[in-house]
Amino acid sequence: MTELRKEFHQELRAIECKVVELFALVGEDLGVATGALLNCDPGALKVVAERQASIEDIYGELEVLVNRELVLQAPVANDLRLLLSVLRILPDQDRAHRLTLHIAEQATHVLGDDLSPRTRGLVQTMGETAADMWDKAASAWYQRDRNAAHALEERDDDMDSLYSALLAELASGAVRLPVAMDMTLVARYYERFADHAVNIAHRVVYLAGHESAGRSR
Repeated sequence: MTELRKEFHQELRAIECKVVELFALVGEDLGVATGALLNCDPGALKVVAERQASIEDIYGELEVLVNRELVLQAPVANDLRLLLSVLRILPDQDRAHRLTLHIAEQATHVLGDDLSPRTRGLVQTMGETAADMWDKAASAWYQRDRNAAHALEERDDDMDSLYSALLAELASGAVRLPVAMDMTLVARYYERFADHAVNIAHRVVYLAGHESAGRSR
C-alpha cells in the first residue's frame, strides 16, 4: 500500500470516529432532555445548548474532511459509499440533536406537577422508544446492517401510536391548555426524532452495498 493510500485510510478512520462521536452525543443528550422535562430541570438546557455548538463544529469538520477526500482521492466502491453516506446522515444527526434541544427548552416552563400521570408515562415511554431507535440506528451504522431499517420501521409504528395516544390525552383536558400546547410540541419532537433514526437506517442500506438508499422522511 502506498503512503498516499495509507493516509487516505487513516482519514477514513478519523471520519468514522467523528460520526460515532455524533451518534453518542445525540443519544446522551436525548436522555438528558427527557430527564429534564420529567424532573423539572431547566438547567439542562445550558448543557444541551453547549453540546449543540460542539455538534455544529464536528458537522463542519466532517463536511470539510469528506469533501476534501472526494476531490483529492476520487474514491470508488466502498470508500465512495462511505463518504457519500456520511454526507447524507450528517443532516439527520444534526436535526435529531436540535430536537433534543427543543425538548430541553420545554423543561424551562413545564413543571412536573403540570403533567397528568398518564402524560408523564407517555412522555417517558416516548423518550425510551426514541433512545432505543437511536441506539439501533447507531448499531446499524457500526455493523453495516442493511436489515435494521425494517426493524426500525416497526419501532417507528410504536412511536406513532404513542404520539397519537399523547395527543388524545392532551385533548381530553387532563392538563391545562398552555401545558397541552407545549406538550403537543414535545410529542412532535419525539416523533420527528424517530424519523431521523429511520432515515439513517435506510442510508445504511446504501452503505452496506445495496443500490437503493430507501426513503427519507
